[in-house]
Amino acid sequence: MSFNCRFAPSPTGPLHIGGVRTALFNWLLAKKNKGKFFLRIEDTDKERSKEEFKKQIISSLAWLGIEHDGEEYIQSKNIKKHITIAEELLKKGFAYKCYCSEQEINEQKEKCKKQGIPYIYNRKWRDAKDLQVPKDVQPVIRFKSKISGNTIIKDLVQGERNISNSTIEDFVILRKDKSPTYQLSATVDDHEMKITHVIRGDDHMINSFKQKQIYDAMGWEVPEFAHIPLIHSEQGKKLSKRDNASTLDDYIKIGIIPDALRNYLLRLGWSHKDKEIFTKQESIDLFDLNGVGKSPSKLDMSRILSINETYIKTINEKDLFKFFKEYVSKYKTSIDQSKEEILIKSMGFLKNKGKTLEDIWNNSQYIIKDKVEIGAEDKKLIDDLSKTIIKDFKSEYEKLSSLSRETLEPVIKSLIDKHKTNFKGVGQPLRITLVGSRFGPGLYDVILSLDKSEVLKRLKSI
Repeated sequence: MSFNCRFAPSPTGPLHIGGVRTALFNWLLAKKNKGKFFLRIEDTDKERSKEEFKKQIISSLAWLGIEHDGEEYIQSKNIKKHITIAEELLKKGFAYKCYCSEQEINEQKEKCKKQGIPYIYNRKWRDAKDLQVPKDVQPVIRFKSKISGNTIIKDLVQGERNISNSTIEDFVILRKDKSPTYQLSATVDDHEMKITHVIRGDDHMINSFKQKQIYDAMGWEVPEFAHIPLIHSEQGKKLSKRDNASTLDDYIKIGIIPDALRNYLLRLGWSHKDKEIFTKQESIDLFDLNGVGKSPSKLDMSRILSINETYIKTINEKDLFKFFKEYVSKYKTSIDQSKEEILIKSMGFLKNKGKTLEDIWNNSQYIIKDKVEIGAEDKKLIDDLSKTIIKDFKSEYEKLSSLSRETLEPVIKSLIDKHKTNFKGVGQPLRITLVGSRFGPGLYDVILSLDKSEVLKRLKSI
């Protein structure tokens, strides 16, 4: 059996993290089964759809390593086909024209609200033998849903779902302006694209029941459905676009690297034994829908940072620098080319305790900036003793013909003994002078990463 999966976002805003996970699961299922993964841009909402969001969606997925097969499918280009199918359903008796005014619909909704029952259109125009068609009124076209019996969907994640057909209203498939609705467009496009598996959020469950009826009416093969639980915020509520960690950009901006985020999203609601870290290929090889849980997953920022730290620690330093350079060029000031070699050589210690690329940026400021700026709180720590220690270190450092940890350690030890202090007593003023802060990379790493002339220049400034 061939596997064709798709991800179908609307370009009405930045890519939501829940959408990213849906795209990932679809992509993994297709790749695992040597199938195709398609990207469909559902841009039929002309007022809210924006080209900038379409570009952002495509670039975001590419950043994460989720690449679609072929050109992206643009839904608005297929509207004529959607309308043709609506007219065909009308001819076959599976749909009908509804002339209810907005006022009538609103009155029905208000009546249901007062009775405390869900609104279902009263099917007034379903059998219109005794009704007079009003003049100059454009009708909507409604699908003639089944009234009796039940519909069953054998969901690949949720198991068998069975609902009474009476709960599904006669939903609109073509609006008054002849524009197709989501239910019609998505079904027609999935059929046209030969989609075999539809993986989406479980908030789409009712849509699958509606769309299955269109499939059945047209005599089309129904795809397999898999509804994955939604992602909740750390407070346990449904994640919305108002949350600070809801879009992919929110993570890229703080310096999360692609493989780490992919790994986190893979494990968010899916598991394989006790394994936590997955390479891209392992993700493809091991993924299956049986491992997807049925309960909502809670976003855990500390876990994202932990996984990101693991990747930062284990990644090749040249590869890490590529990610770092890309991040800096996008969100910070560009790095002087003359500093690149030092930064690559220093990645091994600059990444220590770094959970994000932002942390590495902060740790590397003393290399990137030509002039060290010491903060007010750190300046207070440079007392007369500190100044003497800095002066003594400078004097001994100038005499060194070769620089290494082995040649520096005796100098530091002699200063500790001479001034009857400890490593912090010597190291802190030196670090403040060289880095601009008492916090930062290890003292020996800092001294050895800078040119001798640069170290002396900074020591002289105190």
